[in-house]
Amino acid sequence: MKDVLRRIREKWLTLLGGGIGAIVIFVVFFIVLPSIADPRDVWDAVKTLSWPWLIALGLVAALNVLTYAPPYMAALPGLKFRPALAVTTTSTASTYVAPGGFAVGMGLSFAMLRAWGFAGSPVTIAVTITTIWNQFIIFGTPVIALTLLSWEGGTNPLLRTSAFVGMGIFVAILVGFVLAMSSAGQARRVGNFAASLVSRLLRIIRRDSVKWGGQTFVDFRADTVGLLAARWHVITLSAVVGHGTVYLVLIVTLRALGISNDEVTIIESFAAWALVRVLGSIPITPGGFGVVELGLTGALVAFGGPQAEVVAAVLVYRFLTVVPSLVLGVLFGATWRRHHPGVDVEQVSTEAAGAGSSTVRD
Repeated sequence: MKDVLRRIREKWLTLLGGGIGAIVIFVVFFIVLPSIADPRDVWDAVKTLSWPWLIALGLVAALNVLTYAPPYMAALPGLKFRPALAVTTTSTASTYVAPGGFAVGMGLSFAMLRAWGFAGSPVTIAVTITTIWNQFIIFGTPVIALTLLSWEGGTNPLLRTSAFVGMGIFVAILVGFVLAMSSAGQARRVGNFAASLVSRLLRIIRRDSVKWGGQTFVDFRADTVGLLAARWHVITLSAVVGHGTVYLVLIVTLRALGISNDEVTIIESFAAWALVRVLGSIPITPGGFGVVELGLTGALVAFGGPQAEVVAAVLVYRFLTVVPSLVLGVLFGATWRRHHPGVDVEQVSTEAAGAGSSTVRD
């Protein structure tokens, strides 16, 4: 009986979350954004795009998609470019259509890599490390943006709040990760604390406690230390470049729509982008739809951007960063079995896991 009630409750919570997300998207796109700029003026701004700018936008959008693969290639030895691109675009596409945020994408990535024959431990490490590195960048960039904006003489209350929140989350993740990597004993303590904390939060919404704990962190550390020792710089660089190309799409879009540096500087656009990266990580709507558009538009207008051009730029930016990966993700998702890595993944996975455990020092 309890299981039935739990499933009913989870179903209603899912429906409630989906309903709230749909309301947010409707309000933002059909009420708020049209009140900021007349849709006809926005369309007129889009029509001003010249062929050279359209080509430039296509190139930066393609570059952005191509940088999806390298972080996974760095974190999972033996994974080639095409299957890595298939995994990342498919998992990214899933976050645009399913509630749950990056957790959905993580689960899909794990399932695809395991189905290709990669051993469970290296896949878990790769998915976890790339996710952690992404969170480092997402929550660390507002602090950098606020510093640069203050140096330029500007200010933004929402960015300041976002920077403080981001710094808190960034430090918490960093300290926990460093402690977990420092020794097996610390890993067990961090794991037990994290499991207790998450379980308490889950009980608030009447969900079951987590089934992992300190030993899970100990095992993860044993398999991860060697990989990070050998590849941390490649993983970090590929993650930074990947996020950097997303911002590159934004700044090129702003300039293509005629928003000059006198209206919105590079630092101001970076600050607005850093802000919405934090807002978009909150799983209110799939892919942050509505939340990202509203936050980015509000920040850019507050910095001095013309309203119609800003709304046009935000919509074009979102189109360029969402649609290519969504289309590729759907195509790869439908044909993912054809993109098998084509290597002895079991041997590669064993070697990767062995490299991790062989360099552990307690």
